Amino acid sequence: MIALHPFRFIHAADLHLDTPFTGMTGIPDRLRSYLQDSTFAALSGLVDLAVSEEVDFIVISGDVYDAADSSLRAQLRLKEAWERLDRHGIPVYVIHGNHDPLGSRVRLALPSNVRIFGSSLESYTAVSRLNGQSVAVVSGISYASSSVTENLSRHFIRNEDSSLYHIALLHANVDGQEGHDAYAPCSLSELRESGYDYWALGHIHKRQVLSEAPWVVYPGNPQGRSMKETGPKGCYLVEVDEAGRSVLHFHELDQLRWCEIELSIEGLNTEEEWKLRTEERLEAIRQDMKGKPAIARFKYTGSGPLHALISSGREARELLAELQRQEEMRVGAGSTGLLPRGIVWPAGIRLHTQAAVDREQLLGEDSFLGELFRMAEQAEREPQLLDELLEAALEPMKSDRRLRQLLKSKNAQERLEWLHFARETAASLLREEGAAGEGGR
Repeated sequence: MIALHPFRFIHAADLHLDTPFTGMTGIPDRLRSYLQDSTFAALSGLVDLAVSEEVDFIVISGDVYDAADSSLRAQLRLKEAWERLDRHGIPVYVIHGNHDPLGSRVRLALPSNVRIFGSSLESYTAVSRLNGQSVAVVSGISYASSSVTENLSRHFIRNEDSSLYHIALLHANVDGQEGHDAYAPCSLSELRESGYDYWALGHIHKRQVLSEAPWVVYPGNPQGRSMKETGPKGCYLVEVDEAGRSVLHFHELDQLRWCEIELSIEGLNTEEEWKLRTEERLEAIRQDMKGKPAIARFKYTGSGPLHALISSGREARELLAELQRQEEMRVGAGSTGLLPRGIVWPAGIRLHTQAAVDREQLLGEDSFLGELFRMAEQAEREPQLLDELLEAALEPMKSDRRLRQLLKSKNAQERLEWLHFARETAASLLREEGAAGEGGR
C-alpha cells in the first residue's frame, strides 16, 4: 500500500458536549460554571489544533453529544466549530454512538465539510489539502439506536482495488473491557485481520493504543467528566508518510483535570503533619497544572500511628472542609466572572489506612488473625477465590436491584480494593477488641 501523498489527520472521540456534571456538590459557582463549559472549551481547542497544524481532515468516533436529546446550546456550539473548520477547508468525518444515535433530535443543518455516516457501512475518499490528491478511504458506521450489540466490525471490508490508506471509524468495546457496556463488541484479532490501516475507535474513555500493526486506537475523551476519568485528556494527531507509515502524537485538550492522589500516612504522627503533607501535595498539583484548574481526591494508604487518630472518618471530613474553605477563598480572589489560575479543588478524602502491623509475623501466626491474612493473600493470587469470598459476603445486599447493579459494575481492581479494606478493617477491630479485653482483666 502506497499513499499518493503524505497527509495528517486528527482522531478524536467521545466529546460528550454539554455534559451536565451532576453530583458535584459544594463547589463554588465560578468553578461549577467553568466545569460545565469545559466540554465546549475542549472542542474549541480541538479546532484550534486542527487549524494550527493544518491537518487534512478530522475523524470523530462517536458520542459527539452527551445525550440523544442534545441541547440547542450544544448544537449551536458544534455548528460554530464545524463552520470554522469549513472556512479553513478541513473536512470532518463523524459517526454517532450510544449517547447520540442517529435519529436523535438535531435542529440545525451542518455545513458541507461534515460527513455523517449512516447505520450501514459508508466510505468517503479523503484528499490532501495541499494538492487535492486522494490519500485515504474513510469508512464508518453510526449507531441506529442507543444499544447496539451486533459486532459491527464484521461489516468493514477493505477495498482491495485501492492502494489508499484505509481508516475505520467504530464506536465499540474491544475484547470486553470491564466497566463499559458491551456495545458493538468485537475482538482485537478481528480488527487486526481486517486489512485496515487504522482503526479509529471510540466508546472507551481511557486513552489506549491496542495495536500498532495495524493501528487500533482509543484516543480517550477530550475532557474528563468525573473522578473515574483522571489524567491528561485529548486527541491524537496522526502523520502518514508516502509509504503509509504512521506516527501518532497525543495532544492535551482538557480544560480541567481530574486527579486521584494517593498519599501514605507512614511517618506521620499527628493531624498537623497530615494536614501539612496534604497541602504540600495540593501545591505540587498546582505547579504541575501550570495554571490549569484541577479537581483532586485524596486516597490515604499505609500504616502508622496516625491511623488511630483518623480512622473514625470525622477528622477526614473536617480536614476536607478546611481545605475547601482555603481554596474557596482563592476562587473568590479572582476578577468577577473569571476563574483564577491554579485552582485545585479538593473534592474528597478516602481512607484506606491501617494500624502498624508486622505482616510477615501475622502470616506465620497460628491465630484467627493469621488465618485471615493468609486467606486474603491467597485471594489476591486467585481471582476465582476472591469472587467467591465477595459473592458470599455481599449476598444479603443482592435483594436490592440498585445495589445489585452497583456490585456488578465493579471491576477487578475495585473488588481487590474491597478485599484489602475488609482485611484491614477486620484486623483493626480484632486488635481493638483484644486490647479492650486485656484492659478489662
